[in-house]
Amino acid sequence: MLRLVSLKLGRLYRYVKLAVLGSLAAALVLNTHSLLASLQRNELAERRFLQLNKCPACWGTSWCRKFLNGQLRLESWGRLRLLDVFNVKNVYFARYGEPREGSRRVVLKRLGSAQELADIDAKICRRATGRGRCDLLQALPATEFASLNGDVRLLTPAAVEGWSDLVHCPSQRLLDRLVRRYAETKDSGSFLLRNLKDAERMQLLLTLAFNPEPLVLQSFPSDEGWPFAKYLGACGRMVAVNYVGEELWSYFNAPWEKRVDLAWQLMEIAEQLTNNDFEFALYLLDVSFDNFAVGPRDGKVIIVDAENVLVADKRLIRQNKPENWDVWYESKFDDCDKEACLSFSKEILCARVTVDHNYYAICQNLLSRHATWRGTSGGLLHDPPAEIAKDGRLEALLDECANPKKRYGRFQAAKELREYLAQLSNNVR
Repeated sequence: MLRLVSLKLGRLYRYVKLAVLGSLAAALVLNTHSLLASLQRNELAERRFLQLNKCPACWGTSWCRKFLNGQLRLESWGRLRLLDVFNVKNVYFARYGEPREGSRRVVLKRLGSAQELADIDAKICRRATGRGRCDLLQALPATEFASLNGDVRLLTPAAVEGWSDLVHCPSQRLLDRLVRRYAETKDSGSFLLRNLKDAERMQLLLTLAFNPEPLVLQSFPSDEGWPFAKYLGACGRMVAVNYVGEELWSYFNAPWEKRVDLAWQLMEIAEQLTNNDFEFALYLLDVSFDNFAVGPRDGKVIIVDAENVLVADKRLIRQNKPENWDVWYESKFDDCDKEACLSFSKEILCARVTVDHNYYAICQNLLSRHATWRGTSGGLLHDPPAEIAKDGRLEALLDECANPKKRYGRFQAAKELREYLAQLSNNVR
């Protein structure tokens, strides 16, 4: 019965998609002239489209020369401003080319919807002038984003704590790492905030408050083995990151062997972000099928949306010893009627050394029968082969990982699930 409902919802999703595409086609026919003009222009070389005029109330300028020189071009459909109504997240695909190196695909992000970007502008203006609209260049120096001037030596927890998930409970060690690895400055490598120019400090703080995803990618880079997309650069209010591949969602009905491998990688990501040699726990607060992508060549799973990542410094927790700091924390299963639900306490994530949140998030929202997404159910490991279904071990481990029945059951189930998936992967390779 559940599978039948799932199939009906899936068909409804396809019908709605076809209706939207039909309406879009009609609109394109009625706007043929503007359509041709949009296809011929390279808006990525235009300062206004990049919102470069808003700097330093922007994300950076390290890639402006590449943008303004025409080295990036939006892919065909991305050039149609008529489609922006569907592009709520303001994410674009483009081709980037270097002389004698050919071109490659990159992803461009404004880091927020048009409304969210307008809201941050209004927030800056109200704090500086009391009005909702103003000259951002004149208003920004009167806000908290300019409060840390050239006389301030370090970015401290007291200055930015709670500004975003990334710094919900920051340690000095984390903030030094953010400043030292900040890519939107020519003098990166120093943890001293005073070594940044005034505009660079304001850009750093604004990014930290509005959407810290670029700072996560810079501070925990893919080049060092972290499972995030590679940060490339920014110009105005446009950030460029490396294109990874198709979303995890597109593999929902892939062959069983492929899905087992992807599931194993997801559990390995959960382990790496929870326990690593750097003693930083990176907790994923937003876990869904479209926040991960899979490389077409190496098949590697990568996190492509890192806006909602909370970083807890385990070293600091051990040093400060808050109440119950050494008591293992079990996340509470959330059987809600919405997609990608998670139940967590940021305060507890910041105060415990041993936490099962990442295992819980991956199992509940991606792998187990409790996972629902776009009208489907059953999770990535749905419909296993008959012999695996009959054995029952996989289902039992997934259930215990998502909704444990034993005390500390999720910790053990996650460990065994990683080992079992590795075994299955080796068997099918």
